[in-house]
Amino acid sequence: MIAVNVFTSNEIINGFELSGHAGYSEYGKDIVCAALSVLTINAINSIENFTDDLYDCSTDEQIGYMSFKILDKVSDESHLLLKSMILGIESMIEEYGSDYITLDIKEV
Repeated sequence: MIAVNVFTSNEIINGFELSGHAGYSEYGKDIVCAALSVLTINAINSIENFTDDLYDCSTDEQIGYMSFKILDKVSDESHLLLKSMILGIESMIEEYGSDYITLDIKEV
């Protein structure tokens, strides 16, 4: 299962962390893992290309880990992009169930 933790401050999303593997199918054919990767990587790429927000990101594909955090004030654009990512994750959970993905939003 992939655990998604989203971090907020005063209801503004400022980062997220993913850990684990979905286990929906064998490695390389897991559409749940692939879809979640597309959502998160697209959000990061969009923030990089469409905003001036500075961020830190680290990944470890072998253990299934990704960490992303905006380092300063979160722009409206980045917040919208991260809300869109969460909407996609919520849709995936509705479609495939919480056996494969969990989502926890934490105030930090």
